[in-house]
Amino acid sequence: MTALHDVAAPQAQADLAAVDGSEAQEGVLTLDHDLELYLGGVLPRPKIAWRLAGASEAPIVAALGGISAGRYVTNAGRIRGWWSEIVGEGGALDTARFRILGLDFIGGSGESTGPVAGQTDFPSISAYDQAEVLLRVLDHLGLARLRAIVGASYGGMVALAFAERFPERVERIVSISAADRAHPMSTAWRTVQRAIVRYAAAKNESSEGLRLARALAMATYRSPAEFDERFAAPATQIDGRWSFPVERYLLARGDAYANSYLAEAFVCLSESIDLHRVDPQRIRVPTALVAVKEDQLVPLRDMQSLRDRLAGPTQLFEISSLYGHDAFLKEAEALRSIFGQILSETGEGA
Repeated sequence: MTALHDVAAPQAQADLAAVDGSEAQEGVLTLDHDLELYLGGVLPRPKIAWRLAGASEAPIVAALGGISAGRYVTNAGRIRGWWSEIVGEGGALDTARFRILGLDFIGGSGESTGPVAGQTDFPSISAYDQAEVLLRVLDHLGLARLRAIVGASYGGMVALAFAERFPERVERIVSISAADRAHPMSTAWRTVQRAIVRYAAAKNESSEGLRLARALAMATYRSPAEFDERFAAPATQIDGRWSFPVERYLLARGDAYANSYLAEAFVCLSESIDLHRVDPQRIRVPTALVAVKEDQLVPLRDMQSLRDRLAGPTQLFEISSLYGHDAFLKEAEALRSIFGQILSETGEGA
């Protein structure tokens, strides 16, 4: 097997540092044993990068996002947190009230164990495996129980998997735009994206393949109404050919992504989304679901169906957003109201 992505692990307990008026602590945990994966295969002594930020001694909430998200949930100096429009001091998820735990997903492009460039035999990763490594981080940090896991997109899948497997370690979960399985139409889109990356990789053009796959993905993240509002202008000629406003936007987003993410990690975690299946009847942890009516990837009816099949107390919040599946990144006020209701109902946690 090709060597796994390796990182130099810092001290087990990183120094505390002031970041935007709060305390932050981070490190890379190296397991002292191999990790057997849910779908088969083994990761030899994997590394898990984690970060805690927010008010010292506050209840701890794990915040998990899409496959591109990592441990930097909030801003840290010149590093922009992936959920910085939602999470932070005074934010919808307020770091003055909660301490936020973030992870780099295994199989991803961060500092947790993942594939290296050119690797084709990295094992398949399940949301259950991500839940397992979250548990290992909680044990490492001495955290008996989380106040909540707030997961969006792939992170919501991980939250559901954690609630099924380790209900005693979390008071409640929030799943935003994530159901108990991937919708077949969404799998169809992602299958084509992965095929693009693999085809390009076979021609030593992984970066170009990832650029095009991400451009295609962006067309599924947002709503048709938003594209109509932003990109209805006519095409213009550039260098002798017609160029469309939406084309320039999509390819620009693809360029940015290809410059910051590893193609092999994209394939791994994109596949992990489509392999996701949990058993709602085994989830008894109080659960809040957030559905976006314009979400093309996770239809409202899938979230309604999940609500009806979960075994524990369940709430479903339905919101409307031009941003579609990406609403979890943008709709600060809607999420502020929802988080306020959900987290204020929860008892004292870790």
